[in-house]
Amino acid sequence: MTYTFRMGKLIRIWVKRAHRGPMDPHESGLLVAGAGLEDSADQGGRRQVTILESERWAKMMAELRSDLDPSTRRANLLVEGINLIDSRGKTLQIGACTVRICGETKPCERMEEALPGLRASMSAPWNGGAYGEVLTGGPIRVGDEIEWADS
Repeated sequence: MTYTFRMGKLIRIWVKRAHRGPMDPHESGLLVAGAGLEDSADQGGRRQVTILESERWAKMMAELRSDLDPSTRRANLLVEGINLIDSRGKTLQIGACTVRICGETKPCERMEEALPGLRASMSAPWNGGAYGEVLTGGPIRVGDEIEWADS
């Protein structure tokens, strides 16, 4: 990918109601400092929220000749216009909230179950998205602006 966007927007929010459970779409949500996305099964630790780039997802789907919904990735947030490559340690501003990126999200076997070849495609650097810790909590909404707070 060669895009270098510095500002983007939040285009989808999903809450995982149980481990291996469905991803429920929401128009808004609440990020809780030190915990993650309210009501999501993945709370606490360093992987409080997961983020996927819409541009990367679209590119993978084109390469795999598929139109799987990005919720298949099981990320909490889908963003556009923000490049997550090498973002470990950076702080992402989502509306009034901040999330420190802790690392890149690696694909699991469920990606291969969803679509043959998807796990391999997502294994390329940062194709699986990123995960982070919520530093400043608050409400988020589809359409919120997103930018790097420390660049």
